Amino acid sequence: MSSTQVASPSTPHRDDSREARTVIATVPLVGALVALLAGGLATGAFTELVTGLGDAGPSVRWGLPLVRAVHDVALAATVGLLLVGTMLVPDDREGTRRVTAARAASLTGMIWVVAGLAGVVLTFADAAGMSPTDPQFGDQFGAFAMSFDAIRATVVSALIGMVVTTGAAVGRSRYTLAWMLVLGLLALFPLGLAGHAAGSVAHDTAVTSLQYHLLGAVLWLGGLLGILVLRPLLRGRDLGVTVERYSHVATWSLGFVALSGLLNAAVRVGSWRGLASAYGLLIVLKVLLLVALALVGLRQRRAYVARLRENPALAAGFARFAAIELAVMGLAVGLGVALSRSAPPVPEVQAGITAAESLTGYPAPAVPQGWSWLATWRVDWLWLSLSLIAVGLYLHGVRVLHRRGDRWPVTRTLAWLAGHAIFLLATQGGPGVLGKVSFSWHMSMHMALMMGVPMLLVLGAPSTLALRVLRPRHDGSFGLRELLSAALGSRWVGFMANPLVAAINFYASLIVFYFTPLFELALRTHTGHVLMVVHFVLAGYGFAWVLIGVDPGPRKWPAPGRLVLLLGTLGFHAWFGIALMSGTTLLAPTFYQALQLGWGWNLLQDQQDGGAIAWGIGELPTMILALLVVADWVRSDSRESRRYDREAERDEDAELRAYNERLGRIAGHDQTRRG
Repeated sequence: MSSTQVASPSTPHRDDSREARTVIATVPLVGALVALLAGGLATGAFTELVTGLGDAGPSVRWGLPLVRAVHDVALAATVGLLLVGTMLVPDDREGTRRVTAARAASLTGMIWVVAGLAGVVLTFADAAGMSPTDPQFGDQFGAFAMSFDAIRATVVSALIGMVVTTGAAVGRSRYTLAWMLVLGLLALFPLGLAGHAAGSVAHDTAVTSLQYHLLGAVLWLGGLLGILVLRPLLRGRDLGVTVERYSHVATWSLGFVALSGLLNAAVRVGSWRGLASAYGLLIVLKVLLLVALALVGLRQRRAYVARLRENPALAAGFARFAAIELAVMGLAVGLGVALSRSAPPVPEVQAGITAAESLTGYPAPAVPQGWSWLATWRVDWLWLSLSLIAVGLYLHGVRVLHRRGDRWPVTRTLAWLAGHAIFLLATQGGPGVLGKVSFSWHMSMHMALMMGVPMLLVLGAPSTLALRVLRPRHDGSFGLRELLSAALGSRWVGFMANPLVAAINFYASLIVFYFTPLFELALRTHTGHVLMVVHFVLAGYGFAWVLIGVDPGPRKWPAPGRLVLLLGTLGFHAWFGIALMSGTTLLAPTFYQALQLGWGWNLLQDQQDGGAIAWGIGELPTMILALLVVADWVRSDSRESRRYDREAERDEDAELRAYNERLGRIAGHDQTRRG
């Protein structure tokens, strides 16, 4: 090639070399370590005893936060690479971009897992006040490590990370890597239990805010890092398309990080006066970094995002701005780790709390009298935020259809709103608040979440609305519409939406949950409570979907079969209620007896009242479901009759004439035989 020959578009530029990409990938890590060291020294995190029974030594005091910083950046990089490679990047014919992102994610995933497991060892050493070099450390670790909530949470996250790393290393299909992305996001959930939030009063709020904070930070940081790593493979308009899609993710992430950070700071700082502490000053610095990131992101959007499609030559400028943004993000991550190792103004464990506060994280509610439960409310930010997002997106979809001139039934919108209203009442109102300390009120919440809410949400037809609103992608990449279509047509959904499977899941999970230690686990732990609510709603939704669902999915049974299935499940549900009503053994006795409410209630009688609620309240939704199945049966017969009439008009009743001719031939044959 002559000196004057121009390099081909596929030839990497100097700044696109592997060495340059490695430097870019380390930018957030360096920023995180710098901010961690500065913040930790300012708050005394490296010199003062933060947790544990004694001083585990400088190797633990310095090593644990450093390992956590590496862990957080590696986790973000893994999730971000999978997000960009699977969802955001226009697919090339050979799948090179997707596979490159997956292999890079497997490398960062290994760092994530190794750092997580190292953090497990150092966390136990810190909590036990014992150096890892102590001869007794191995025995103590094997005997007591899993008794610590923070260690269990980190182990679960690391195990999920192993699956993600393996899947990213061997997977090539988009569906496999999409599942790895989902698992990577799920790995964030237990990590919210490993910080200050896990031990605080009102820990539900603290844990929820921290989990949202992690979600937003990981998608924001990891997505941008993934784009820069894959930039050498994005030529022409593809980089602009990818960056434009990422900007929507970044906008949502900014909202999650800002709102969750504000909520968590309110719980940990307590008052404006707390901002004057070293912990509060780090909070202020994080706020300033967030403002800086928002301004840099705004500058990026104005200068590059909208123009990269038309002018790919702006790629170098975008990369420089993105590197600055990554550095600021790294500083924010480092300050976050420093905060997790620093004592907040509000103590994690407050003196003088009651038994109910110790077990549930909240003061015991007043004894319900008459209709006083209607005035009993406590905000649960997880369910409130999810409901508001779901309602907002649904109404936005309806608005898009109306602006487009399409029609959407008002009844579906009302059903969706009513479902979320009942959901919020069940989780934020009297059933949710009193259900933490009373079995009968817990069963009221259960019936609402498993029977009332799912039926209304199914009638809202959210998948149909989403498929009509979301635009399909034509470049081979995976958008939300493609993801939803793939999920609805997947074998897993097909299996779970089998009417028999849905009915067994609906009923058998009641037995497994209430008559095993899972019930008490859900009462004692935030994670158990969240998983309980999720399962109740999903099990009920799946059962209602196979009966009355209008969304696309596996073929439904004929109406008579669905009606028989509903009546059979109703019989099992009635048996469950009767078993509770006649039972003489208290469920979760250790938990309920330790509450010491002083309400003067008989615990066993309260449990039997819960059985009556399970039997009685379940009748109304079941009757409505039966009526809806019958109505669908009638509509189906009417549609079939109209179809038959139209066909008869087109072919002048050819089917009827053929039938009569066949009868005539049979009659003639019989006469011939008799003759």
